[in-house]
Amino acid sequence: MAVLYGGDKVTQVSSELAASFQPGDHLIVVQSTGDLLHVPAAVHKTATDAVTAAARGFQSIGGVSDEQITTFYAEFAAKLADDDAFAEIALANERDVEAARGRGRSTTRLVLSAQMRQDMIDGLKIWQKTASVRNQVLDTVAHEGWQVDLMRSGLGIVGFIFEGRPNVFADATGVLRSGNAVVFRIGSDALGTARAIVRHALAPAVAAAGLPDGIVSLVDSPARAAGWALFSDPRLALAVARGSGAAVGQLGAVARQAGIPVSLHGTGGAWIVTGATADAARFAAAVENSLDRKVCNTLNTCCILESRAAELVPVFLDALDRAGSNCGSISKLHVTANAKPFVPDGWFSEVAIGRAEGDVVEPRAELIEADQLGLEWEWEASPEVTLTVVPDQETAATLFNEQSPRFGASLIAESEEEHERFWATVDAPFVGNGFTRWIDGQYALNRPELGLSNWQGGRLFGRAGVLSGDSVFTVRTRATQTDSRLRR
Repeated sequence: MAVLYGGDKVTQVSSELAASFQPGDHLIVVQSTGDLLHVPAAVHKTATDAVTAAARGFQSIGGVSDEQITTFYAEFAAKLADDDAFAEIALANERDVEAARGRGRSTTRLVLSAQMRQDMIDGLKIWQKTASVRNQVLDTVAHEGWQVDLMRSGLGIVGFIFEGRPNVFADATGVLRSGNAVVFRIGSDALGTARAIVRHALAPAVAAAGLPDGIVSLVDSPARAAGWALFSDPRLALAVARGSGAAVGQLGAVARQAGIPVSLHGTGGAWIVTGATADAARFAAAVENSLDRKVCNTLNTCCILESRAAELVPVFLDALDRAGSNCGSISKLHVTANAKPFVPDGWFSEVAIGRAEGDVVEPRAELIEADQLGLEWEWEASPEVTLTVVPDQETAATLFNEQSPRFGASLIAESEEEHERFWATVDAPFVGNGFTRWIDGQYALNRPELGLSNWQGGRLFGRAGVLSGDSVFTVRTRATQTDSRLRR
């Protein structure tokens, strides 16, 4: 059958969808794309039940003391630090990683390493020590006989979807500090790890602190449709998604058409630009130290000034070599036509590149079109970047503004004037002068992040690109009348 979408477009129901649709199932029509998303009734119920539990928790959070929330973070951190409790979580994670590798899936973000475990503990301890912002008076307007207070208050239920990143599970509980409830949905690759975290660390911490049941709820389903069901529930006050660009974009569209505000963190890839006064050693260090692993703030695209290309392209290639060696593999390069003359022919030979499915023999360097600089490389073991040569800094800024997701940009230059010009012209929420991996809420701001926003969909209203637990709030208005005779 024909299905209308977008007001003036038509899509068709496939025979496969028609055959699988059962009574009680839901169909979501994405108005921006025409995608038809099938949500089986059982999956829809799982998501709805999780939101219902969170709604009950949020209704009760007004009676929860700040000390109880502090206790929750302390207990959660202690459970993750306890080797006996964590052994079960580690075992579940090993099983998830093994299963993902067997399916040829990337495990870069899935492995719950010792460092990730410590980062989770440190993040929870930050929230433990963070002062409460609930009921904080932001402003007071005094009148004769009465006053009005503007007060910070919890926003409501935060729906959170992320792929195989166990650490985000702990980070996102930061929304409790500002008086919110949270519902999680994690990708199927990491669901076993999430279940183990809930059972052996999170649920015991909630109970020990005396927090309401459901204040932190997991949508316990491996089905992708569970995410669609969660983000179409209008009871959510905010929908936050982290993962791959296409999936996050689709989730954002589902939430928006349900009337839910969104915070999307799906596309990254930072840029490094060399200025006319770039120091070669500083540039080499910035490149190498921006490629230790693939995350959103990893170096993705490098722009070298033509006037410095003969000198700095070899420096860049050497740094790329070292980055590959640091990762135990060989790096991969994409070059535009104007950068190719500066790259030795040997770089275009076939080598073994470390992919999610294993080593793949392919050219180490390949040509890329000049209008494809914004492609984000999702690499596994082999650092993968794009190189282009530009006539001047202004061209680099224009290319960044037009082709990148407008996320993070770094200028390597010794001139303050160049940096001021770069800041004024590059349209990015995160701008630096060295390695790009500093872009992180916990690392840079001592605030465990829910995610990092780019400006691909426009600048953000009223908050920074780092979304953290204490930045999820609303403002309520409270009147206090001392003169009972007041009237309009």
